[in-house]
Amino acid sequence: MSDPSSDIRIPEILTDALELEETLSSFEDIQAELNYREAQNALHDLVENLDLTPQERRGLEAEIHGLENLVEKLDQQVVHIAVFGMVGRGKSSLLNALLGQPVFETGAIHGVTRASQRASWHISSEKIEGSEQSLRRVRLSSLGNSRVELIDTPGIDEVQGEDREVLAREVAKQADLILFIIAGDMTKVEYQALSELRRASKPIILVFNKVDQYPEADRIAIYEKIRDERVREILSPDEIVMAAASPLVAQAVRLPDGRLSAHLSVGAPQIEDLKLKILEVLHREGKSLVALNSMLFADGVNERMVQRKMEIRDQNANQIIWKGVMAKAVAIALNPVTMVDLVSSVVIDVTMIVSLSKLYGIPMTRQGAVKLLQKIAIAMGGITAGELLANLGLSSLKGLLGLAAPATGGVSLTAYASVAITQAGVAGVSTYGIGQVAKEYLANGASWGPEGPKTVVQRILASLDESSILSRIKDELRAKIDARLQPPQAPPTRERNN
Repeated sequence: MSDPSSDIRIPEILTDALELEETLSSFEDIQAELNYREAQNALHDLVENLDLTPQERRGLEAEIHGLENLVEKLDQQVVHIAVFGMVGRGKSSLLNALLGQPVFETGAIHGVTRASQRASWHISSEKIEGSEQSLRRVRLSSLGNSRVELIDTPGIDEVQGEDREVLAREVAKQADLILFIIAGDMTKVEYQALSELRRASKPIILVFNKVDQYPEADRIAIYEKIRDERVREILSPDEIVMAAASPLVAQAVRLPDGRLSAHLSVGAPQIEDLKLKILEVLHREGKSLVALNSMLFADGVNERMVQRKMEIRDQNANQIIWKGVMAKAVAIALNPVTMVDLVSSVVIDVTMIVSLSKLYGIPMTRQGAVKLLQKIAIAMGGITAGELLANLGLSSLKGLLGLAAPATGGVSLTAYASVAITQAGVAGVSTYGIGQVAKEYLANGASWGPEGPKTVVQRILASLDESSILSRIKDELRAKIDARLQPPQAPPTRERNN
């Protein structure tokens, strides 16, 4: 006999299990909501605190617009479903069946859907960056606090090679769920396109459409071949659904002569399994999916923006450094007083560091710049010591040659120029090294990183081509000095007519 007490406990156990399942489900909903809010706040912060100058914004308009659209997507709780497939696979018919209205134009071959307005839907056409192709987007009127947008894409066989990869990559970035439509056994082009989309790590539903056109045995055979051979390594059986978006139904029609004839007409769509699968994915992963996709997309955009920003800042920083190099070279070359040479060198280096700090958005006083210069000078060791000795020796020699100019009738000025250029070149190379080290320090947020200052300095100095830098300094400096040392030309005299 069974224990009566166990019969009493079974309903209790079932009730406890249901309560546990509901609790876990509620916890998942709360976690999904928290993830969604976290992504929403992170994107708002990113857009509102873009640290970009007007120059840096130029060329990044598309990325900034993409981030703004993403913020709007999260604020309005929009889910994007993108549809891919070859021409003639029934993409538009399937979308119309899902929508319950003939929103998309259908046909064996068609171009981009014309922009039009409907009572419940808004259709728009938009270009894909980096491609000649366009995609069609359908916005459904808001349902509660959320909205679904369907994105129809050009037939993948209408887009070749790299363009198809760009299309798949760009649309997949926006999509939260991808529907890939086939209408029989997969072709090589379809498999390649599906593999490219799979690399985007987005949920994919492979829709075997037009199943009404196959006898049941053939339909099952094709389905099993796709499941077990074609996509076994990239999709699970749960991600494959059969459908008939616009099934053809044979009806008997009596002709005028009394004979019966079969007439094909479009029957009711057979898409219940697909609808359930879409709802299952959205219900199971909905908000978390949108939040994750949004953050992945934003991360990619932000990475490109940061890269572009750093490239522009690096170019501007190099211009600041070179101006500092030439300012120091000219000042030292033209000044005959040793102490003034040393003081002007420090002033130019400090000014250069302060200018770099402004470029990288890190406030730095002159006192702070002097301290950074001291750290860099100590880490550079031999180069700054060499510059000091060269300045002392060459500046003295330069001063003597300058004083001797009147006695030699200006002949010593040639030697003066040669010494000045050599001294200025040594000082310029030192400033170039200081500038490059300061640039890396500031570009890393006023941090040496895990390497430490000495390692950073040694790595940068090892990468510098001193002979090339010195040659460039001498060429530019020689032209400046020759222009300054040329004796003034007497104004041309005009012959007077007597």
